[in-house]
Amino acid sequence: MEEGKQMSISVPAELETQLRHRAEAEGLAVEAYVERLIRAVLAAEDELGSLALEGLSSGDPLEGTPSFWQERHRRHDERLKHSNHS
Repeated sequence: MEEGKQMSISVPAELETQLRHRAEAEGLAVEAYVERLIRAVLAAEDELGSLALEGLSSGDPLEGTPSFWQERHRRHDERLKHSNHS
């Protein structure tokens, strides 16, 4: 965003109350708190995109057939059984 430009938004009263409480709890003005939230979302989206590209270029592709997913579920269930007995 260009320096000096601002955007005004309207939020429902209940959301405004929550934002004010959370901003105060972190010692921030509501505007700074919302800006922090937006920057965090944008950074998370960038990271997710990077991780997706990394995953696409790592190793041989797998086909998600029904038998593939059945095997994944079976292995997951086995790990859960072993972790619950510990």
